[in-house]
Amino acid sequence: MSLLKEPDFGTPARPGAATVDVTIDGVAVSVPPGTSVMRAAKEAGIDVPKLCATDSLEAFGSCRLCVVEIDGARGTPASCTTPCSPGMVVHTQTEKVAKLRRGVMELYISDHPLDCLTCSANGDCELQDMAGVTGLREVRYGSGVDAGANHMDLLTDSSNPYFDFDASKCILCSRCVRACDEVQGTLALTIEGRGFDSHVAAGMGGTFMDSDCVSCGACVQACPTATLQEKSVVQLGMPTRSVITTCAYCGVGCSFKAEMRGDELVRMVPHKDGGANEGHSCVKGRFAFGYASHPDRVMKPLVRERITDEWREVSWQEAIGFTARRLLEIQAEHGPGSIGAITSSRCTNEEVYVVQKMVRAAFGNNNVDTCARVCHSPTGYGLKQTFGTSAGTQDFKSVEQADVIMVIGANPTDGHPVFASRMKRRLRKGAQLIVVDPRRIDLVRSPHIEAAYHLPLAPGTNVPMINAMAHVVVTEGLVAADFVAERCEGFAEWAEFIARPENSPEAVAVTTGVPAADIRAAARLYASAGNGAIYYGLGVTEHSQGSTMVMGMANLAMATGNIGREGVGINPLRGQNNVQGSCDMGSFPHELPGYRHVSDDGARDVYEQLWGVPLLDEPGLRIPNMFDSALDGSFRALFVHGEDIAQSDPNIRHVHAALGALDLVVVQDLFRNETSKFAHVLLPGTSFLEKDGTFTNAERRINRVRPLMPAKTGKQEWQIICEIAQAMGYPMHYDTSAQIMDEIAITTPTFAGVSFAHLDEVGSIQWPCNAAAPDGTPTMHVDGFVRGKGAFVQTEYVATPERSTRKYPLILTTGRILSQYNVGAQTRRTANVAWHPEDLLELHPHDAEVRGINDGDTVSLASRVGTTTLRAVIADRMPVGVCYTTFHHPVTGANVVTTEHSDWATNCPEYKVTAVQVALVNAKKAALAEQAALPVPVAGS
Repeated sequence: MSLLKEPDFGTPARPGAATVDVTIDGVAVSVPPGTSVMRAAKEAGIDVPKLCATDSLEAFGSCRLCVVEIDGARGTPASCTTPCSPGMVVHTQTEKVAKLRRGVMELYISDHPLDCLTCSANGDCELQDMAGVTGLREVRYGSGVDAGANHMDLLTDSSNPYFDFDASKCILCSRCVRACDEVQGTLALTIEGRGFDSHVAAGMGGTFMDSDCVSCGACVQACPTATLQEKSVVQLGMPTRSVITTCAYCGVGCSFKAEMRGDELVRMVPHKDGGANEGHSCVKGRFAFGYASHPDRVMKPLVRERITDEWREVSWQEAIGFTARRLLEIQAEHGPGSIGAITSSRCTNEEVYVVQKMVRAAFGNNNVDTCARVCHSPTGYGLKQTFGTSAGTQDFKSVEQADVIMVIGANPTDGHPVFASRMKRRLRKGAQLIVVDPRRIDLVRSPHIEAAYHLPLAPGTNVPMINAMAHVVVTEGLVAADFVAERCEGFAEWAEFIARPENSPEAVAVTTGVPAADIRAAARLYASAGNGAIYYGLGVTEHSQGSTMVMGMANLAMATGNIGREGVGINPLRGQNNVQGSCDMGSFPHELPGYRHVSDDGARDVYEQLWGVPLLDEPGLRIPNMFDSALDGSFRALFVHGEDIAQSDPNIRHVHAALGALDLVVVQDLFRNETSKFAHVLLPGTSFLEKDGTFTNAERRINRVRPLMPAKTGKQEWQIICEIAQAMGYPMHYDTSAQIMDEIAITTPTFAGVSFAHLDEVGSIQWPCNAAAPDGTPTMHVDGFVRGKGAFVQTEYVATPERSTRKYPLILTTGRILSQYNVGAQTRRTANVAWHPEDLLELHPHDAEVRGINDGDTVSLASRVGTTTLRAVIADRMPVGVCYTTFHHPVTGANVVTTEHSDWATNCPEYKVTAVQVALVNAKKAALAEQAALPVPVAGS
């Protein structure tokens, strides 16, 4: 398509029915109460000139370009700040307002560089447009030095790697300041000075990089001139066409306009019609797309007989033939169950679907698993047991109706920043916040936000904490009795269990380290809320009792009636862009697409009829089983699709040993990674800029992913999978990825109404989408639970076997940081390394002092399974005895120290609790570690 210019109505829409009738320039229009005259005019097809107004921000009324005349009103009010009233008659094009507007524009232009023809924003500058709209033909005051004192000599701040701030072109409309406040919620920008000395300032008057700016791009998007401009636009020129697609980073699933110039991507602009993000973005989705063109990308298939050999570049035909031949040879020697595959949560639904189909139909087994095993598999298990379906209950917009928000084991501002901004907007409007996390995350206290309660529990004690909160609800008469009686089962038995003294806040305080009074107060706040919503992350699931904790949260939500409407629910914040989708598509060894167990004769029959082969009714191997079986010799070959398991999985030594024991490892990915060191075949993958398919985000929203360009490798990933299956003797072919979705729809009840054509028409859909819900399902369990009645489940606390000892006295927990993503394969190959060039170990001041460690020292981090080296940062975000690090850089290898402990139900690894010791490293070792930690060059360097 050509460059998509979304309409700007000047001010935000107001809720409600259109009951206010007004007449604007002779055109009658009806709008909801509170609608501005400017927006009403736009809805009537009349454009009112503006500079300080945009419909993502509340009206400001400073530029005075939007003045109008209103019958019966004095003067010329600003249309952006004037609400419509019944019977109002407005005139937008009188000679009086035209003269005023020209005068205003003269003042702007007299203090603005007249370099339009060479300006990077030429053709995309609202100041330039408004000069034309107002009919400005001359500037009586002169321009530049001829106009007297001006701001033309102000310097450009180029400190941010992605955009420039050219102060000489600033018109002080405050849109950037207001975007940072109202949209992002960081408040990193302000207007300093008064009168002529007024100027936009970042932080305390320093550079953008020195400020609290999180580089979300909201200010750049809001700027009406070239004051804030992407460096890519300066370098490549203004884009000429747009492609609507979906971000390939976290589980929020933001929609973007990928703006192109020819076949080159110039910039990513958040799409206002995106259901998940509504025009907002974060630094990763907005700017960190350079990895797709990084010189490190693998562009040709590579093959070798042994992992000690050099790689050999081969044709697609040879690589696919070699892969199929070796897989068949291994099966002939070791049996049908000796091979398997791991799907990727970074790939499309269609790609994931064909991988699991290859395993079940061509491999002839159920040995397929997904990286969701190591993150949100407890979500699937816990919510299916209690609610009947393995997914969250709400859409993201639901948080705007929440009265109390409880965030458990998640750090939204770093892991899911666009949703965090939406949440912060609700908190600033009066919602209360409870944070349950060992670490004091930014949401506990940040500009204009402070949690009512922060419960800094000891790592590994989630279950007693949630049980204690439920104990308060049951014993203090806070149960939603009508909801429970009508819609749930098993309550009496659960209530008897939860009311036991061992589940009281007083008893649990000893285990969790959180005062009983705080637990009681937080529980009362949540239970008494009109709408109470729970949002959680990997700090819930990545524990030995992850599944138990998910069921515990579901118990609490049901007991308080916080299910089945807007503003409530149990909401997992998924870590990767298609974690939900990879689970939906049947990536687990015990489930077919749509979460139907492989022992379900009816579900199996659907696929056997369509695929033409019998399917096994016994679950296959999970990832940990694959590793163990590789070491005992019964599992011999593994296809790894888009995951770096040699870096991301726990107890890396064990993983490396298992990979090294395999006869064949096939890796399909964008780059050579830690796993490819053990591979015999490396198949080049496609970036999201080349994919044609869908992602499903954390709110069950199915979004289109559209290609900006053909696959740089010559083949789409689903085509490669199909050709491997065919080479193994199983006929598997599709002409397009749309055909794969069509097959998903006819075999998966929750996707029955989904197609590319339907998605292209409506934008996005939240499953279930079928005859009963043709427009999708934003809120689950409205009239009843998927399983019939919600099931209360007793959640007995069983302490993790991983405990601190005299040798390993500290507890390590892990997490993510805003600028990096997962194992860093993508973000480390962008300018995001400017913010996070290495993984750091956060250490409490007390724990650092007793070890003689200072801020910035290189330290060893050791557990009973391994040791790594990294730099220490002294911080009091964690309680004494708890330390914290990220896992984005392979040179650090944080998972060298994580152990084999996992969730009892799903084998999700217990990343969040590892007993460790931290010690100072001598200078020589520190120098070697620093040299090894040099970052990967960014794209174009």
